[in-house]
Amino acid sequence: MSTFPEKFRLDGRTALITGSARGLGWEMAKGLAEAGARVLLHGRSHARLAPRLAELRAAGRATDPVVFEMADRVAMKLALAGAGPIDILIHNVGERDRRPFTEIEADDFARLVDTDLSAAQALIRLVVPGMVERGWGRLILVTSIAATLAAPGASSYIAAKAGLEALARALASELGATGVTSNALSPGFFATETNEALIDSGAGERMRLHCPARRWADPSEIAGAAIFLASPAASYVNGHTLTVDGGVTATYVG
Repeated sequence: MSTFPEKFRLDGRTALITGSARGLGWEMAKGLAEAGARVLLHGRSHARLAPRLAELRAAGRATDPVVFEMADRVAMKLALAGAGPIDILIHNVGERDRRPFTEIEADDFARLVDTDLSAAQALIRLVVPGMVERGWGRLILVTSIAATLAAPGASSYIAAKAGLEALARALASELGATGVTSNALSPGFFATETNEALIDSGAGERMRLHCPARRWADPSEIAGAAIFLASPAASYVNGHTLTVDGGVTATYVG
């Protein structure tokens, strides 16, 4: 019988983290690797992944690249076919279209929803049969607090992230008896590369002050939540959205 700390270990498991060349995806990949998992780093090109692969391998971590564009379902299927059995899927890829609703054309809306939501469904269809067959699996869909706290200028992103939360619940209901859990991970204000300009703006300062922690999160602070949801310790956590936001969504006023 394993000790409680061992329940957070991921030795012998393989985890695919989409969008793991930088930002939150990279931090989650590092965390899972440190917990013992073999991590599959995903990106659009080998060149983008090469420095990250080298860093993990230098630290003695097991890792391999998986390269494909989210919109290319054929490339996705081929890449996963050569990756071996996947026990943990963290769908982290997400694009954002920061424009008013009236300026977002139907094709642009559909493209973003495809990347942020439909691609998750396509990936899950590829990895879930093996999880079910082995009687163990973890699906973790990275959403956003924007899924429930809407703001102007991001309608397609908000719709896609809300859809991911609903998909996580639907899969929890459908797969719960198979040994596969499905949860959403909802980050708040994280100081990633993509948010650098926002952090230094007036809006970024207002966001910081709205957070009870009175700061933007360091990207590394997402890793613990991801490890928990991926681990045996979370075996009865299913259909849940785990929010990591310093208390933003728990606060009525800033």
